[in-house]
Amino acid sequence: MEAASSERNTLADGAVPRPRRRLGRPRVLLIGCGDVGLRIVARLRDRYRVFGTVTSTAGAGALRQAGAIPLVLDLDSAAPHAGARIAGLAPRVVLLAPPSTEGRRDRRAGRALRLLSGGRPPAAGARLLYLSTTGVYGDRRGAWTDETTPPLPANARAWRRLDAERTLRASSWHAGVLRVPGIYAAGRLPLDRLRAAIPVPLAEQDVYTNHIHADDLARACIAALYRAAPARVYNTIDDTQMRLGEYLDHVADHAGLARPPRAPWEQLREAAGPQRMSFLGESRRLRNQRMKRELRLRLRFPDIRAGLAAAAGARA
Repeated sequence: MEAASSERNTLADGAVPRPRRRLGRPRVLLIGCGDVGLRIVARLRDRYRVFGTVTSTAGAGALRQAGAIPLVLDLDSAAPHAGARIAGLAPRVVLLAPPSTEGRRDRRAGRALRLLSGGRPPAAGARLLYLSTTGVYGDRRGAWTDETTPPLPANARAWRRLDAERTLRASSWHAGVLRVPGIYAAGRLPLDRLRAAIPVPLAEQDVYTNHIHADDLARACIAALYRAAPARVYNTIDDTQMRLGEYLDHVADHAGLARPPRAPWEQLREAAGPQRMSFLGESRRLRNQRMKRELRLRLRFPDIRAGLAAAAGARA
């Protein structure tokens, strides 16, 4: 009844739906509540009763201060009775927790489902949203890519994300998936990399990267909780089509730092390290029309320039 009431209130351009107050505030559960989770809390706390899981008491304090009800829960070592704390707790759930740390199979998504169910199927109208990664597409050599492109992960991290997607989409939940690229905001810019003068590829060897502002991602999560079709995947990205070097040049200019040097691949391997090189081996241009059309989300920061201008204002 509570969830159905909220469902009938139409979301306007990603705005928070207005529940009928006589039925009380509807509940939302965020599993793995970090930076993006806190941004969701800030948008929902006045009209929703928001629960969030964290893995430490320190995180619980920050979540409580943000306006949510914290629950300490570790998906790797949760006690057998932990499911009693979140099973049936809320009809809307966002799974923000990262996947397992080893192998190509993810254990955390399945464990989250078991804890949420408590041995029973989800209630009618219950919805689950999972934040995955655009890395599941692997290297597309700069080709245009949409949600119909078959995934082909190039590393174990992306395989684990894809495994989690498949687990959730095959479940009895009304589960949607947001595939997310690099997230940026005022406190999430690669300034340390710029200060360390880590080189980027030569222009003719550079790769396409994709981005989303953290605030727009939080808005996309809220819209998807109500508008995502079951088992549907959405590329959740802005409109920027930019290569890595261009992106870092823009960040450097806004931060008043030196632009990164350019170097050929053999020098990059020595300077960047294996983790950064794994990202430099993937290039793709992603389409976001499904996100705009079906989630009806109008981006507040449609490109990197708009997002960096907002980040500069936040620092001022």
